[in-house]
Amino acid sequence: MLTHSQVWNALDRLAARAGMSPSGLAKKAGLDPTTFNKSKRITPEGRERWPSTESVAKSLAATGFSIDQFVSLITDKDMPALRPVPLIGLAQAGAGGFFDDAGFPVGRGWDEIAFPAVEDEHAYALEISGDSMQPAYRDGTIIIVSPSSAVRRGDRVVVKTAGGEVTAKELKRKTTKTLELKSLNPAHEDRTLPMDQVVWVARILWASQ
Repeated sequence: MLTHSQVWNALDRLAARAGMSPSGLAKKAGLDPTTFNKSKRITPEGRERWPSTESVAKSLAATGFSIDQFVSLITDKDMPALRPVPLIGLAQAGAGGFFDDAGFPVGRGWDEIAFPAVEDEHAYALEISGDSMQPAYRDGTIIIVSPSSAVRRGDRVVVKTAGGEVTAKELKRKTTKTLELKSLNPAHEDRTLPMDQVVWVARILWASQ
């Protein structure tokens, strides 16, 4: 007998396999973006709310998965364990209240994406919007960021400036005085920031394609 959590976990796995958040999957399937949100899985009265067969069918059509593959996402106990990772849009991340001084995610306003466990318990996800980072990242790409990982030359990183800007670049060089960054879009100029204008730098571990 299928359980409520098994079916919802399978939808989370489906979204993760497709490189999307649950809300991104719902949107791609032509559903209300909040259809698969955690808050929608239990009614205000505390009863379990199951996904409809229509929403599952539309999700499979949107991702190209078969019903047999979806069933395997329900029953495969050997798949890597998934855990919820905080998710927010990169364009929103510069607003106050989403990160502490160390670059760890805090506060409200975060969504979640199910993702195989990473070593950094403070890891989070950002969703790219627009085409300013093509060809590296296109609109809708999800990146997983580790604020606790060491960064090295050549790493793709997320940087927050004292002015509140949050952006993704490639690390060219870091000294005690400056941070040299290479733009991911060749049409945009590289940047050099004084270190006193850099709040934090975090390494990008993974990106959906």
